[in-house]
Amino acid sequence: MSRLSTPPRTSPAAPASRPVHDASFVVYGQVAEPATLTVSHLREGWEQHRADVVFDCATNGPHTFEGPLLRDVVTNAGPTFDPRRRKDRSRFVLAVSGGDSHHTVLSWAEIDADFRNTPILLATRMDDLDLDSAGSQLVVPSDRCGARYISAITSIWIGSCAVPAWGLKDR
Repeated sequence: MSRLSTPPRTSPAAPASRPVHDASFVVYGQVAEPATLTVSHLREGWEQHRADVVFDCATNGPHTFEGPLLRDVVTNAGPTFDPRRRKDRSRFVLAVSGGDSHHTVLSWAEIDADFRNTPILLATRMDDLDLDSAGSQLVVPSDRCGARYISAITSIWIGSCAVPAWGLKDR
């Protein structure tokens, strides 16, 4: 159960300095512009969205998350598919890893506006607290259970999913 919205914009203030322990993660794989991003980069570089989330299988919550859409951030890296070809985009996956060794896989079609268009967040704030030193968190507000919730993101790999070799032998 979730509600996603864009928080009111305030006039941007020039950051005085980055927090000493601003956690970072890498965006890499089949992309034109691999990047290392921090929570501060996510907060300053993309439109922030807000989601009130309750994971039915968790005993704590609800929580409020804020951050940019995963789609906006990874699109900025320039995935190497042909954006005009839906079939090309639908072969791509994203593998998101966290500092606690948890990881999950999402299909590009989940976040693509021509397919599912799921608003998935890279949270920069949780319950009105900045996550600069804790690291960004992957939040899929539409998930009933938070199994794809990844804390302290360390990497986002983007690439195509090839047909397994064993599948080709049967043809």
